[in-house]
Amino acid sequence: MTTEVKPSTRERLLEAAATLTYRDGVGIGIDALCKAAGVSKRSLYQLFESKDELLATSLEERASAFVTGLLPPADDGRSPRERILHVFDQLEEQAGAPEFHGCRYLAAQIELKDQSHPASQVARRVKGNLTAFFRAEAEQGEASHPDLLARQLSMVFDGASARAGIEADKLTGLVTPTVATLLDAAGMH
Repeated sequence: MTTEVKPSTRERLLEAAATLTYRDGVGIGIDALCKAAGVSKRSLYQLFESKDELLATSLEERASAFVTGLLPPADDGRSPRERILHVFDQLEEQAGAPEFHGCRYLAAQIELKDQSHPASQVARRVKGNLTAFFRAEAEQGEASHPDLLARQLSMVFDGASARAGIEADKLTGLVTPTVATLLDAAGMH
């Protein structure tokens, strides 16, 4: 006999925040968040200082899944070029899902505008870590200008994610050749 573990109030709030803000944006109201989580406002404010803190915590708790879903395992034997292309292959695959709305971290930064907002700070750090991954791989692959290449790859990632998220474009056959061209131009191995 298995007993189902009921998610805690905190877990339900974090899941509601992740789901609703990804689908509807960070402007989602407290009432909608509480209703989706099946909790009272009082419960929310007992667990989180503010909606801002709830949003930041929700983004933080999804950061490892974001990384795991994109980055190859460390020391997987692939070349730096293949490791970078892996990220874009993953993005292309994720973008094909009907529930894909782009990168949640980019969306949070765009919607919030305020760089001092706790959720914006989490998003900036997560996106900065992706750029750092690109930079490290570019250095390993002896790219001519690793910092520039990392910034270019981040720009392609964000642009591709945003365009796929708003259904303005399909990434298949577009993003990987674009990235390959950048890697070739940088002399990546």
